[in-house]
Amino acid sequence: MNYQWYPGHMTKAIRMMKENISLVDMIIELTDARIPLSGRNPDIDELGKNKERLIILNKADLADPGVTAAWTKYFEEQGLHVMQLNSKQGKDNKKVLDMIRESCAEKIEKDRKRGIKNRPIRAMVAGIPNVGKSTFINRISGKSAAKTGNKPGVTKGKQWIMLGKDLQLLDTPGILWPKFDDETVGLNLALIGSMNDVNLDIGEMAASLIKYMDMYYKGVIEEKYQITDEQIEGLDDMDRITRACEILTCIAFNRKCYVQGARPDMDRASNMLLDDFRSGRLGLISLERP
Repeated sequence: MNYQWYPGHMTKAIRMMKENISLVDMIIELTDARIPLSGRNPDIDELGKNKERLIILNKADLADPGVTAAWTKYFEEQGLHVMQLNSKQGKDNKKVLDMIRESCAEKIEKDRKRGIKNRPIRAMVAGIPNVGKSTFINRISGKSAAKTGNKPGVTKGKQWIMLGKDLQLLDTPGILWPKFDDETVGLNLALIGSMNDVNLDIGEMAASLIKYMDMYYKGVIEEKYQITDEQIEGLDDMDRITRACEILTCIAFNRKCYVQGARPDMDRASNMLLDDFRSGRLGLISLERP
């Protein structure tokens, strides 16, 4: 399947970001901790060439902690400031603010030497759709300053949010890029919900997730959906996709997802599996490794 989703407002969004990049000192880029590389828009790298950068591995509470630690080291070795975060809890607000100031320490010192005091740091908050940018801003500001929603495309225009006298945040819409060179990138973005499910083949996505889980988190799906050894007897001799489809059928039967005639409702089972993954009910899972 060709995973692509690039609605018209994203073209306007990237244009707006280019027009405003000269106004900011740094870019705070949120990426989903489950797909830290697939979830980074290469346009943002190009946009922020001469700006300070802070990478936030958001939704770290849903990702495999060992893998997230490896990703943290990976980005630090590239000279980037990076931190893990669960922005829904808002427990690390001080840590975030300290790291923003640390990232801009050189700029602050230059301003001081030039006699400029108390000029606020201006930061652009950027990332892919549904990565939690607006929730992050609301938690760090302590108010509902940005629109939020558990679906891609909620923020459509820019919003300046003031955090006291020393920090201003520019909230921007989530943006993807027009063409993915690697289909796995598109699949990963689809699995975490950064694309509109209406445009995608949910059954194929669910089968791909099962195939991945079989490789890195073997037994988790069988335990979650009470799939017995008798149900999967002989499946190890099948190719991975066929095996994944058979396991999806077992999920449908075990969770009583039927259509007329007691046939397995594969769409319903697929949606259930994806919902369980996205919400963390399957456990702490990362979809890519450094």
